[in-house]
Amino acid sequence: MGKTKELGLDKNGVQKVMRKRDYLADAGGQMGLNLVANLVGQLTYFYTDKVGLAVGGIGIIMMIAKIIDAITDVWFGNIIDHSKGGNRKYYKWVAQMMVPFAIVIVMLFTVPIKAGQLPALIYACVTNILLTAVCMTLIGTPLAAVMVIRTNSQSERETMGIFRAVFTYMSGMIIAIVTIPVTNMLGGNQNAWIKYGVIIALVVLLLLSVCYLNGRNAKMANVRQEEQGGEVEEEENVPLKEALSCLFRNKYWVIVLLFNLITQVTNSLAGTAGTYYCKWIFGNDNLVAMIGGLGMLATVLGFAMSKTIIAKLGVRKTVLVSLMGAALTAGIRCIVPANFTLYVATSLLGSFVQIPMMCLYGVLLAMAVDYNEYKYEKKMVAVSSGAIGIGTKIGSGIGSIILSICLALAAYDATLSVATPSMRYGIYAFSNYLPLVINLIMFFIFRKFDLEEKLPKIQEELKRRREKNA
Repeated sequence: MGKTKELGLDKNGVQKVMRKRDYLADAGGQMGLNLVANLVGQLTYFYTDKVGLAVGGIGIIMMIAKIIDAITDVWFGNIIDHSKGGNRKYYKWVAQMMVPFAIVIVMLFTVPIKAGQLPALIYACVTNILLTAVCMTLIGTPLAAVMVIRTNSQSERETMGIFRAVFTYMSGMIIAIVTIPVTNMLGGNQNAWIKYGVIIALVVLLLLSVCYLNGRNAKMANVRQEEQGGEVEEEENVPLKEALSCLFRNKYWVIVLLFNLITQVTNSLAGTAGTYYCKWIFGNDNLVAMIGGLGMLATVLGFAMSKTIIAKLGVRKTVLVSLMGAALTAGIRCIVPANFTLYVATSLLGSFVQIPMMCLYGVLLAMAVDYNEYKYEKKMVAVSSGAIGIGTKIGSGIGSIILSICLALAAYDATLSVATPSMRYGIYAFSNYLPLVINLIMFFIFRKFDLEEKLPKIQEELKRRREKNA
């Protein structure tokens, strides 16, 4: 523990264990996962405009994939909690799944459209299930749990959240900026997207490998028994039914669940909306890259100020300000939807106000898990993380379904050269109207999250219990 002690204590007197290389490796793993998550956001456009799948069929397969995905989050989370290996078991799951993950990324784009619509839709459904319900869950759930077990310091958790948010946003910007120009440069057809998928798969494999290699030998917050030569302490096995009962009686976990679900709906819509907006409202889908490039300015400024903003406002107020800011920018676009300058300005401002909130996803989860341990004397780290993934996955699925419904109701036709009025209003619906409503709903829900004020006393009690049981 010599090197760990040199890091000192945080403002609450909790031992620090994280170094810069640890933050970077951890955030790199999250970036790899989110490169794929953002790539999935482009699939509707790929399926409709590059492969030629029916819009209605896409909505159905996305819904099926997300329902299965939500079920596996809880199931796999419980399996991971019951697996052996102490705190390091979470990194082992990442190592086991990263190669299959890279293979399935490429498979996403090898849709056999020449076999007909039905076989192609079935293939798309199966590959989406393998990617999100299996591979992403068995990597994402352990990575979410790492923030809880890696350190007990709230300050270090916030810093981990900021690093993860920076790399997560970078992944979103990379996909938004390079996907259309690169695939167009490679030919603009399905083969071009397959080549692009190979590139992304190799990058993701590299990032996850670095994350695993660093975490394999990393210092953990609770490793006393390991370092003294004793047996690794395993978390108490909690039956899935009992674990879920505890979680749904934890109001803070439920709020975080809804927070993940509702914000992911808007993230999912935003991930694809920009491409449709630029192509059909402004007449050039390559504008996505330019807007994404300008967005980097707001991103850099937002991340530079996130630590200060969070320290000044606290967790709860930071989230509330971000939600209201996102609602206001969407509201402006509802009033003036077709002005390119205003669209860019509100996009930049919307990105800026949401960045501090993005830094707190893992922090909120860690706070809810600490409350689990305080109230039930059971942390249930992975099942909590996996079940939180339900919100993310269902939210993404709902976003895809909403997108498909809006396009279907608007009689979307990818073969046209100019958008019809119904197509334009369909794009406005999922780009502007829904984000306004969704962010306002989440604002009022999150006002009930008052755990931040209680957390110091909770952590003191948990520390006392651990010392008593040591």
